[in-house]
Amino acid sequence: MLRVLSVSLRFYLCITIFLFGFSQSAAQAAIFTAKVIAVMDGDTVMVLRKGQRLKIRLANIDAPEKAQAFGPESRDSLQQMVGKKQVQIDSQAVDKYGRIVGTIFVNDLNANEEQVRRGLAWEYSHYHSDKGYIALEKEAKQARRGLWAQSHLQPPWKWRKAHPSTFTKRSKIHKSKHPSNRVVYDPACGNKKNCGQMSSCAEANFYLTRCGLKSLDENKNGEPCEKLCRSEK
Repeated sequence: MLRVLSVSLRFYLCITIFLFGFSQSAAQAAIFTAKVIAVMDGDTVMVLRKGQRLKIRLANIDAPEKAQAFGPESRDSLQQMVGKKQVQIDSQAVDKYGRIVGTIFVNDLNANEEQVRRGLAWEYSHYHSDKGYIALEKEAKQARRGLWAQSHLQPPWKWRKAHPSTFTKRSKIHKSKHPSNRVVYDPACGNKKNCGQMSSCAEANFYLTRCGLKSLDENKNGEPCEKLCRSEK
């Protein structure tokens, strides 16, 4: 009898934990409507929802920082699309800064995709698997739209690495404010660890320079996965 009760109790606890986890995930993957009250930069906005202010980070893209070339243009582009408007937000997660990460729609326009189409943001193919973003960036490059008209580009993740003091303070502020059980969205780095997992030299360079995966650079010469990169030349 006691054994039956013990099994039943374990089963009940497993179901309870599963349902709790499911409800947490569902809460972070919701679609809701809100009004944009401020555009911070080319991939971040502030919205007002039921009297509450929420920061939204546009998923799958990375726009130039405000101090970078085309940073102001990227912000103005997003402002023109969504500023002071009612938008629909398809949320996916909460990042380490406490921002909701999601896709913003205004009427039938996908603002995330449009930023990439206009050449005012990079796509994040190292995190997502949406080939649509990759195609939009390729189209913008070929047309030399926006930032792609420059001859010397510096992606925002490299710029941030070169200017760490700009983000250290923000990181420290939010580190203690947000509980560790939140879903942390890292739009940059996946879980690949070695050269055998890299699909291209460009991806290897990304993991070395952006994610700090120094094991890819065995010769310490700044070039990751030399065998892979040489085969592409």
